[in-house]
Amino acid sequence: MTLRFSRLRLAAAACAAGVAFVAMPAHAGLFDDDQARQAILDLRTKTDSLTNQLSAAQRTILDQSSRLDQLSQQVATLRGQNEDLTNQLAILQKQQKDYYTDLDGRLKKFEPQQQTVDGVQGEVQPGETDAFNAASQQFRNGDFKGAAASFRSFISKFPQSPYQPTAQYWLGNALYALRDYKGSTAVWQGVVKNYPQHPRAPEALLAIANNQLEQGQKAAAKKTLEQIVAQYGGSDVAQSAQSKLSQIK
Repeated sequence: MTLRFSRLRLAAAACAAGVAFVAMPAHAGLFDDDQARQAILDLRTKTDSLTNQLSAAQRTILDQSSRLDQLSQQVATLRGQNEDLTNQLAILQKQQKDYYTDLDGRLKKFEPQQQTVDGVQGEVQPGETDAFNAASQQFRNGDFKGAAASFRSFISKFPQSPYQPTAQYWLGNALYALRDYKGSTAVWQGVVKNYPQHPRAPEALLAIANNQLEQGQKAAAKKTLEQIVAQYGGSDVAQSAQSKLSQIK
């Protein structure tokens, strides 16, 4: 019986050992699946993290791109505004230049100007040229009475004008046209006396001679013509005087 019991114990021990042997591989396989599962979970976590990071990076890039576009638009707008301001500045500078040029021109009208009249240079006061031209236009229009009055007014108003000899000469012509021979002769004599070197002086003498001839004063006319030839020899007026002398009998 003891022997049988011993055998039973050995059989039980062998059976237990077999069960243990069979159970060991099953436990080891279960442990490997958990590790793989965990690895997969870890990989998914890392993948999700990288995906989130990539999405965040993409959003950042999109935001930066949008900002760059906005900055580009702002730069383009500023360039346009700068061009507008540059054009406006150029226009304002031109307007300012034109304004000062016009102002300078207006102010010069109120300042004495150097001017050459009948070959003689002198200082012309504001208004002189306009007044002289107005009187001359009256003469050209045949308004001899009006011209005479205007020339007299000019002579009185601008005594130092370089137009004086010319104005007096044309006053004499206006009086002559009005058949005021005495008055015209007196005016022309004033030109010769006061401005003997002026280009109008020999012309005034020739006008006096013509005036004298028309009044039948041949001796006086001859004397006047001879004065022209003596004082202004070589001039065109002297040649005309010499021609008239040869015609006087």
